[in-house]
Amino acid sequence: MNHDNVVVGLSGVTVELDGRCVLHDINFDVHAGGFVGIVGPNGAGKTTLMRTIMGLMPVVSGRVEVFGSPPGGKGSDAIGYVPQRQSISPEFPATVGDVVMMGRLRQLGAFGFPRKKDWERVDRSLELVGMQDRRDRPVGRMSGGEQRRVMLAQALCASTRLLVLDEPTVGLDLPAEHEFYALLRRLIQDLTLTIVAVSHDLVAMAGQSDELICINQRMHIHGNAEEVIHSHAIREAYRCEFDFLGGELAHHETPGHQHDG
Repeated sequence: MNHDNVVVGLSGVTVELDGRCVLHDINFDVHAGGFVGIVGPNGAGKTTLMRTIMGLMPVVSGRVEVFGSPPGGKGSDAIGYVPQRQSISPEFPATVGDVVMMGRLRQLGAFGFPRKKDWERVDRSLELVGMQDRRDRPVGRMSGGEQRRVMLAQALCASTRLLVLDEPTVGLDLPAEHEFYALLRRLIQDLTLTIVAVSHDLVAMAGQSDELICINQRMHIHGNAEEVIHSHAIREAYRCEFDFLGGELAHHETPGHQHDG
């Protein structure tokens, strides 16, 4: 593949936490316009890997690059982050527009105030997720699926180039989950957006992503979803957990995606 097209690159990355090795010799590239799922059993280091990509976790050895530069510096302006869903109180005193504007905080600085161009960015982000008419509504009164879209708009307000998603559809019912993934697909196509999604849900990730990266401290396999879920390497990564997952995966087929990235 053309290395000019690499959005995220990890080479020989090892990370320690409290003196314990949690990631060892991780190597992979993520290319522009791709949807890459990072999966693995509980305690595999998925969250650590996500934080490493975002520049929030130092590496013991190896190299991490985002758009050709180390993360955590200026290049991190190009990363939008969608956290795990957290329940928002109906009384939470913020509008949809306020929450989406939080995606501009890095650009605004500690004492910056939103300007016209920042609100235009908020409006554009809400338009991208189909919520342009909700800017002034209380975010706490939204459904779970609508709140996910608000958080996605916040991430797009920070970056329309690379999004990192943490457990993107946890807590959503099946129709809302399918709707959310369909929206992600449209954004990938329309913006040449690149998505890295970290999830414990192997079955959902296999059905939605172009490529899967399976880790359990080290990287066990990286490839297209179909070959990964049928590989011996993923069975090794999940070990005893795979017996539980096997029944679902045996009946699982990865649908083809139209993708121009």
